[in-house]
Amino acid sequence: MKKSMIIIASALILLLVFPLFIESQYIMHIAILILYYSLVSQAWNILSGYSGQFSFGHAAFFGTGAYTSSILLTKYAITPWIGMLIGAAIACIIGLFIGFLSFRYKLRGAYFALGTLAFAEMLRIFVQNTEFFNKTLGVLITINPDPLMFQFASRTGYYYTILVFTILATLIVYLISKSRLGYNLVAIRENEEAAQSLGVNTFKNKMTAIALSSAITAIGGTFYAQYFLYIEPSTTFGNDVSVDILLPAIIGGMGTVFGPFIGALVIVPLGELTAHFFGGFAGAHLMAYGVILVVVILYLPGGIVGWYQDRVKKRKVKRGT
Repeated sequence: MKKSMIIIASALILLLVFPLFIESQYIMHIAILILYYSLVSQAWNILSGYSGQFSFGHAAFFGTGAYTSSILLTKYAITPWIGMLIGAAIACIIGLFIGFLSFRYKLRGAYFALGTLAFAEMLRIFVQNTEFFNKTLGVLITINPDPLMFQFASRTGYYYTILVFTILATLIVYLISKSRLGYNLVAIRENEEAAQSLGVNTFKNKMTAIALSSAITAIGGTFYAQYFLYIEPSTTFGNDVSVDILLPAIIGGMGTVFGPFIGALVIVPLGELTAHFFGGFAGAHLMAYGVILVVVILYLPGGIVGWYQDRVKKRKVKRGT
């Protein structure tokens, strides 16, 4: 435990001082992407990693956060800091609506995954056919380097912003993992009927998980919009968005506190390297992701963190014997 705390503290200090030693804007961009994917994947991890409710439609919450803050900014001049909170609240309501329909009627496994996928696709079609959201043209955000407007003169400001968001999301997941909610979610994941027979309110716990998950994902959507300054339906509500959100958690380790971050450390640099060496081959990074995903599922079913935890346990058993 003491060794783990030292490693975590060292990693946190390294993340805090990282921009002080990096001059390359490209490397800063990679670091921002790693933290950004860690954030949204951590949100997915709450629902799908801990409670086992595998979602293929988190783009619904992501796009809601991105569009809410962007529309409020471009049409009503409301700062994205407020728009982010409003977007998170709307995404939470949408999440609760999806959860109510799914959990009340006991949709699980592939049925729940397909249900979330269908809902995200419905929102994409709605947005791209609605004049208020500029249809397929998307929303272009005017450059205005002002921290009060969620824009910064350099990538350092974006780095520290997403770092704070990611740390808070990770802290929330850590607290969940050590709370009754976390134990209940794990029990639901392992055997929902058994958990229910022991007095666990499965409906209430799953609704709590989807509410937290959707709200945090929407915050990631707001950051995406303000960082790239342009959004459109396919890049916010598309199926590939949902896949990008879930991959880091699966590769790093579902149902673990640091799995999404570890997974993002693998996925983001790999995507950049693939794009660099196979830039002329469309979809090369997706093929690379697919290969890694197959390898992880076959040889590391618990992800990288799960594999490491298993090794530590085996060492302790050997020492005990």
